[in-house]
Amino acid sequence: MNHPVTPELQAATWAAVGKPSPHESAQLHVLGQATYTDDIAELQGTLHAALGLSQKPHARITAMDLSAVRGSQGVVAVYTAQDIPGTNDCGPIIHDDPILTAELVQYVGQPIFIVVADTHDHARRAARLAQVSYEELPAIMTPQAAKAAQSYVLPPMQLTRGNYQAAFETAPHVVKGQLYVGGQEQFYLEGQISYAIPKEAQGMLVLCSTQHPSEMQHVVAHALGVHSHNITVECRRMGGGFGGKESQSALWAAAASIAAAKLKRPVKLRADRDDDMLVTGKRHCFYYEYEVGYDDDGKILAAKVDMTTRAGYSADLSGPVATRAVCHFDNTYYLSDVDIRAACGKTNTQSNTAFRGFGGPQGAIAIEYVIDEIARHLQRDALDIRLLNFYGRNDVEGRNVTPYGQTIVDNVIHELVAELEVSSDYRTRRRAIDAYNEASPILKKGLAFTPLKFGIAFNVTHLNQAGALVHVYVDGSVLVNHGGTEMGQGINTKVMQVVAHELGLDLERVRATATDTSKVANTSATAASTGADLNGKAAQDAARQIRERLADYAVKLYGGEAACVRFFDNHIHVNGHVVPFAELVQKAYLARVQLWSDGFYATPGLSWDAKTMTGHPFSYYAYGAAVAEVVVDTLTGEWKLLRADALYDAGESLNPAIDLGQVEGAFIQGMGWLTTEQLWWNAAGKLMTHAPSTYKIPGISDCPEDFRVKLFQNRNVEDSIHRSKAVGEPPLLLPFSVFFAIRDAISSVGHHAVQPPLNAPATSEEILKAVMAVQAAGVAA
Repeated sequence: MNHPVTPELQAATWAAVGKPSPHESAQLHVLGQATYTDDIAELQGTLHAALGLSQKPHARITAMDLSAVRGSQGVVAVYTAQDIPGTNDCGPIIHDDPILTAELVQYVGQPIFIVVADTHDHARRAARLAQVSYEELPAIMTPQAAKAAQSYVLPPMQLTRGNYQAAFETAPHVVKGQLYVGGQEQFYLEGQISYAIPKEAQGMLVLCSTQHPSEMQHVVAHALGVHSHNITVECRRMGGGFGGKESQSALWAAAASIAAAKLKRPVKLRADRDDDMLVTGKRHCFYYEYEVGYDDDGKILAAKVDMTTRAGYSADLSGPVATRAVCHFDNTYYLSDVDIRAACGKTNTQSNTAFRGFGGPQGAIAIEYVIDEIARHLQRDALDIRLLNFYGRNDVEGRNVTPYGQTIVDNVIHELVAELEVSSDYRTRRRAIDAYNEASPILKKGLAFTPLKFGIAFNVTHLNQAGALVHVYVDGSVLVNHGGTEMGQGINTKVMQVVAHELGLDLERVRATATDTSKVANTSATAASTGADLNGKAAQDAARQIRERLADYAVKLYGGEAACVRFFDNHIHVNGHVVPFAELVQKAYLARVQLWSDGFYATPGLSWDAKTMTGHPFSYYAYGAAVAEVVVDTLTGEWKLLRADALYDAGESLNPAIDLGQVEGAFIQGMGWLTTEQLWWNAAGKLMTHAPSTYKIPGISDCPEDFRVKLFQNRNVEDSIHRSKAVGEPPLLLPFSVFFAIRDAISSVGHHAVQPPLNAPATSEEILKAVMAVQAAGVAA
């Protein structure tokens, strides 16, 4: 018997979300038609700026002669700190970050002056001609040195639970040690750039490559000494951000705006790659001292870790980064008795800042390193130690409360790991690799299986809010504007899908416009993996209001009840009538029905007490796991990733194609952080890895030929946008598996009887040092 297909059934099966739709700018990217800030046509009279940079890591300026700069070809003006009309500060939280330093320089590359010229090349050449004399001061370059000197940009923080000392003293086994994990350059393809255009009545339009237009608005307004309503910041898209354009774009926006305001002419400030890397902050490197007690089975009984970061010369976002590291030390493991400490070391280096993961990866890798050592000491498979220590299912023995007091209600790590263990054929491959290593004296293979749990939300509660505007035009087309910024991650595509779904339209009928502070005010940064969550909900709210107005109007025309009106497949289904969406919109316009709306969303249920470091800071958790297999040449330290299997929990994915791409990209980026991307400062305090020639990000040849990435079938228990989960930052923890697979291969040199002293990044030199240490320990034994 055939049942009639009702509008209700059709509406239930029709969807614009959950589909692998292409990125909204994909075609423009391929054709080279996507407009970035430097592609915007320059107005007549546009000038170009460059920054004059410090050559000392810590010194007082005793004299500065800029006459050669002013006299250089094409130079129009030169400005120092004394020329800033408003506040000389671009710090996002604490006001300790000058736009231009006047007397004290605190790292090599700190901006001292702005030179404005007729061309970009003339400005850069002139900036090199300054004659600056310094009185040098002692410099602190490493987190270890900062800890020894008690040099911090913020007071150290501590989170405790239970009685760590008592549990540690009664533990049958103890592991103690140190670990160093280096930082990472964001290496966005599009560098820092701002184009400031003066407007009437002290107005300023700033076209800026930034993840945080509202913060740029505030910084520029303060620097110029005007109100925020005088400043408009716009960003259509970025060529990558990764956190490096959250707070760090402020310097460039402010400098360009100061020059433009002074000269009453448009000024563009585009950073050369070398200058960009010298000036801007990176991922925080971490130095760890840890001690952990455990029983004969490998169950952790007590854990203590002391983390010191290289914060750089100013606070920037170091406080929130350290907080997130503290809150992610547990990763997927229940830790009953803990003492977790973190300190933001003040060093004479670039002020480090946000980077994909925002301290979460640095916190989690420490406990994974410990578990790796526990497994080797007990001669057990590390996966079994991980399984033993996982958070419990359904509050088993109370093992589902984090050290900071949040109860985990969405734990799927057991099911996810079980699925990956089977699909990756982990146990069989482990036996095969052990056999291979026994027969291979030089080339050694390694295998590792690592999980992840990552909290989603800003750990500053008030930032978890977003706004959006949705306009429906008389022809039935739709325009959406929201507070998130597009940096290639597909936020516009996802928000467009949400709006299209709410109004029952095909995706091509919806368009997203540039992020603009004059449209949606007081926005949060596109960061913390919250972009689609927050802005998707806000846009959904706006579209829902329009849909409800149209439904009410349709009932007036065709009868029935508003609750029974269905929007799908570009039509409205009402009381037996099927009306094209555009037709109803035209009628609604003539009837003076409002066809635009604003939307707002604030994540519910969040709380955080910074003093006690307890609360409910995360809306939900994303989970994942990965298996990596590597081969290491023990004579040279060279290595290759042979195969990677990754399984990631994206909830009910808004767009599986985009989400899979994000997981793949995060995996390779995180692998670069832990293996090849080494930051190195010379004895004079200068960052020497400041260009593609000296800093190695992964290339296509570093990607595994066998790369298996899947999304775990799950549904968010929280009321996120269409029950999806964030996919920006959490997958960066998946390549922990690569680092520990390399360590496993090194360990096989000593038949897994010696703990390899491997730090990150595991460069070929670092690998070779670890191999030699294992060999030496074996000889000594």
